[in-house]
Amino acid sequence: MLELIDITKTYEGQPLLRGISFSVARGETVCLLGASGSGKSTILRIIAGLEEPEAGEARWEGQSLAGVPAHQRRFGLMFQDYALFPHLSVFENVAFGLRMLGKERVARLKDEMGLRESSGEAGADWPKSLEERVTASLSLVKMDGFARRRVTELSGGEQQRVAMARALAPQPRLLMLDEPLGALDRALKESLLEELRRILRQTGIPAIYVTHDQEEAFTIADRILLLREGQIVQAGTPPEVFAKPASAWVASFLGLGNVVEGRVRAGVVETPFGRFPLKTNQPAGERVSLLVRPQAEISDSGEITGRVADVVFRGADFRVELENGWYFFLPAAPKVGEMVRLKARIECLPSS
Repeated sequence: MLELIDITKTYEGQPLLRGISFSVARGETVCLLGASGSGKSTILRIIAGLEEPEAGEARWEGQSLAGVPAHQRRFGLMFQDYALFPHLSVFENVAFGLRMLGKERVARLKDEMGLRESSGEAGADWPKSLEERVTASLSLVKMDGFARRRVTELSGGEQQRVAMARALAPQPRLLMLDEPLGALDRALKESLLEELRRILRQTGIPAIYVTHDQEEAFTIADRILLLREGQIVQAGTPPEVFAKPASAWVASFLGLGNVVEGRVRAGVVETPFGRFPLKTNQPAGERVSLLVRPQAEISDSGEITGRVADVVFRGADFRVELENGWYFFLPAAPKVGEMVRLKARIECLPSS
């Protein structure tokens, strides 16, 4: 449905996006994951029609979007700060986009969209009138009964739901969410992530979700695109990215475990924390990185030894930190100051 082909963009003479190419299929949620400044929000703005690329092309169902104004693309965009109107009620905030479309356009949306609804038919059973559309959108985000409330009377989580209802009301062809949960506390974020998953699957609307939080990405995405300095450095499903990080940088950014630099010797990799027997195709003398996964067990045959510096109970297990700074998750707690030998999964990765 959506396709980006070799998108390039610079800012003040410096490359911001370098050859970005990816697609979003019908009903798919793609997550753009990366640190601040990696180009995530700029990609959304180009897709939305708020900025133009300097090279490359965005297409919708094979047709170029070049020159198509933002309001004609029929893409929804939801921001981190929600951008709600404080002087309007919940109903009027959700209705705003519909009013901007125009009454006759609202009446035609059902037939124009061609999106899969939960009933299985494109646009089936989706109300046409403005009032019905607003009511249905609020119901979808579980905000029934809030229509006449002022948004200034709502909690942060409730405002997030209103912003989502406003984005959904025009039944966009594509929904883009730019750090939508960044301002919320952890417990509320986890709850609303599950709500977002439900809503996106129920509506069938393809979505692009932007975040710097790997836990959010793993929770909500069907596919993750990991960005670094304007380039996609890895793409795949959450299980694929978790199981096979493409580089030491990816493993470190995702927090997959302990990452250490080393050098290949005959049958081992030498590191500042010891020598680890490891099979690798890298030639002797080559610098590599090791990923030491945190899931471990105490074992006399373990390759990792160290003195316990700290132990934290996590509920299902214990987070054990060694004096060298490495951490592990163990089913039972050793004592602080105890020397332990641990067995864990160790992987050899490219350093870059």
